[in-house]
Amino acid sequence: MKNRITEVFNIKYPIISGGMVWCSGWRLASAVSNAGGLGLIGAGSMYPEVLREHIQKCKAATNNTFGVNVPLLYPNIEEIINIIIEEGVKVVFTSAGNPKTWTKKLQDSGIKVAHVVSSSKFAVKCQEAGVDVVVAEGFEAGGHNGREETTTLILIPQVRKSIDIPLIAAGGIATGNGMLAALALGAEGVQIGTRFALTQESSAAAEFKNLCVNLNEGDTLLSLKKVGPTRMIKNEFYKQVQEAEDRGASAEEIKALLGRGRSKKGIFEGDLVEGELEIGQIASLIKDLPLAEDVVKSIITEFNASAKALSGISF
Repeated sequence: MKNRITEVFNIKYPIISGGMVWCSGWRLASAVSNAGGLGLIGAGSMYPEVLREHIQKCKAATNNTFGVNVPLLYPNIEEIINIIIEEGVKVVFTSAGNPKTWTKKLQDSGIKVAHVVSSSKFAVKCQEAGVDVVVAEGFEAGGHNGREETTTLILIPQVRKSIDIPLIAAGGIATGNGMLAALALGAEGVQIGTRFALTQESSAAAEFKNLCVNLNEGDTLLSLKKVGPTRMIKNEFYKQVQEAEDRGASAEEIKALLGRGRSKKGIFEGDLVEGELEIGQIASLIKDLPLAEDVVKSIITEFNASAKALSGISF
């Protein structure tokens, strides 16, 4: 399986694990890379020196390419970028900010850059900024989402028509059939978050993982829209946010309610009542907690079987 995504990142399969806060440490990133995909370390929940430690451990655990996901609004962004360059990381996925700011500096250091967007408009801006790859993420995804609330099914073909550079689809993809659908719509690879968050190597709390594999359709919804749309599991904290939003609370009030460390409390520490529990819609289809290697294998097996079955179909 060779295409522009596998060539840009020097990987076997065009499967990228999301750089998720409190889930994507060196164990998950190295496991995905060892399985032939591209594992990402999630810098969004790490202090600079913690990130350096995870990068060094990941280098020791895999000889394959791995990367780091960096929210560009990170308070220590310059220090983070310098650590990534110093440690010889080959791939960086950026999000939540202007890709023009750091893309050239990273590329001048031999790093391939992908940027995550939620609309065709911002995909074009990424291409103009010179990024190597665009990731288009539909609002089925967990965690922080675009305000447009465009689904992956609609977003991918629109972005494909808007740009010429390699395109990765994200949001609501967890299976080989999902990957096949994304590629049929014009993507050349997939970024998968929730499925890898719910694996043995994910650093999320066992309580969080066990809750997620028992979710049903409709158990996650977008919230925190005045601060930044975030897909969460409906729990007591979610109810508090919704009540505040329903009565017209200001963004400042919502931020005060959110406080600090709310997602750490829920995802990493396993507080299922007061924590911010971020996960994608696709969680309702996931009922197990396998090894990351087995996830990659099952995706490729199902993708190949479905592609073969569909190849002879015509109307």
